[in-house]
Amino acid sequence: MTASAQAGQRFTPLEMLARLVAFDTISDKSNLPLIDFVEGYLTSWGVPSVRFPNAAGDKAALFATVGPQDRGGIVLSGHTDVVPVAGQAWSRDPFTLHVENGRAYGRGAVDMKAFLALGLALVPDFLAAGLRTPIHLFLSYDEEVTCLGVIDGIAAMGKTLPRPRAVIVGEPTSLDICDAHKGVRTFQTIVKGFAAHSSKPELGASAVHAGALLAAELDHMAEDAKQRLDASGRFDPPYDTVHIGSFQGGIARNILADHAEILWEIRTLPTSDPEAGPARFAALSEKVQERMRKTAPSASVSTEMTSDVPGLAPEPGSEAERLAMRLSGRNHTIAVAYATEAGHFQQAGLPTVVCGPGSIDQAHQPDEYITLEQLEAGETFMRKLMTECQAG
Repeated sequence: MTASAQAGQRFTPLEMLARLVAFDTISDKSNLPLIDFVEGYLTSWGVPSVRFPNAAGDKAALFATVGPQDRGGIVLSGHTDVVPVAGQAWSRDPFTLHVENGRAYGRGAVDMKAFLALGLALVPDFLAAGLRTPIHLFLSYDEEVTCLGVIDGIAAMGKTLPRPRAVIVGEPTSLDICDAHKGVRTFQTIVKGFAAHSSKPELGASAVHAGALLAAELDHMAEDAKQRLDASGRFDPPYDTVHIGSFQGGIARNILADHAEILWEIRTLPTSDPEAGPARFAALSEKVQERMRKTAPSASVSTEMTSDVPGLAPEPGSEAERLAMRLSGRNHTIAVAYATEAGHFQQAGLPTVVCGPGSIDQAHQPDEYITLEQLEAGETFMRKLMTECQAG
């Protein structure tokens, strides 16, 4: 079907952004209404797409190809989920795009529905351009919680999907080109003790006491990591970090706690061994468990990794980097402190960079916004990509 024969509705990037922001896709909710809308929009323009649902069936990623279907092209990847608004002092409805003073306000406006809106709004132009190199649109889910929403789609690339030449993950970088970020692993440690009166500690085992030893070890790990500085000087801070976000346990002062929970994370440089920290913590956990079982044989310490987001390592001169430089007009790369889905693409052997409109400084904030100037710059970026893909 030719572009002239299609009856699909056209949207400006701002109009498409308003449609996407209107979907409440906070990570603990389904993103299927948004996916249904995008799938229907693409179908109306004759663009095929493939869904990758999660195990529960309440969320899905979507992969679409604009242009030739028999070869790999350039992936524009972005997540559909957003962070919560509860407890934030919004001055307007976060799910209604509001334009004022050169800014477009709304949850997800910059992180990162603007990038998706640009790619989707330009689909009719991509079609009319007669692309020789396809442009792939990849919409994921759960980036804000696990970064696992891209996994099934990536696994299909080179199998049931074409293997892309390059990937651009459109997180907000003000269109600077990010070629490096830390990886992050998050953990939940559960300590099961045995309750007893605090005057007779030998009759039980305190999960809080054990948890305190484990928490102290995490603090020691954090301090030790500061001695291993990144040689490139590109990261802030220039070392791995270890953080405890929550430590809970016990019900009363005079009862040995039978339960404690620690939620913690490790953020590692691309050059660090992501296994080293967890292995050190596991070794101490075993010793703490042995100590507890001297008075409470049923005591235990268990740790589950709840998310694993690989870092992004520099690949100087990669196809993704060279392409992004031409499109953005930049001649240098940056490293960022936050994690993205880009590491998953890189682990699959796909040249990948992070580059998108808007500033990360506005992400996750009340009255989140993207400037219209950045939205326009993003459209220029996309149109340059279209020209590149016309040439093949």
